[in-house]
Amino acid sequence: MIIYPTVIEMEEKIEQAYLYDFYGELLNEHQRKIYEDFVFNDLSLGEIADEEGISRQGVHDMVKRCTKTLEGYEEKLHLIAKFQSAKQKVEQIHRLAERFHTDHDENVFTEIEQISNQILEEL
Repeated sequence: MIIYPTVIEMEEKIEQAYLYDFYGELLNEHQRKIYEDFVFNDLSLGEIADEEGISRQGVHDMVKRCTKTLEGYEEKLHLIAKFQSAKQKVEQIHRLAERFHTDHDENVFTEIEQISNQILEEL
């Protein structure tokens, strides 16, 4: 029987991946290994525990502690939020450029300029 992850589980994995991508290098090597095995390699707590020679509870605690640490970095630095905001604005610019190609509406340039200024202000 195949068990598919729920939407919430998928969103949680995506959030963990973003946290790791932006702040993972701030974890020590041991923390990174366990976090990577759990989040990216989809190993179970038991598999990681066997591999690392620690208890399942130890792995669980380590993943939870790492997640809390990474979330703390995001709360202070907001790098992920800034990235997602910039990405959304670039997507808006892309849609406006497509609209310009079809409508040849010169007002699109004003909108693009406003959005690009917002991006620059956020950076």
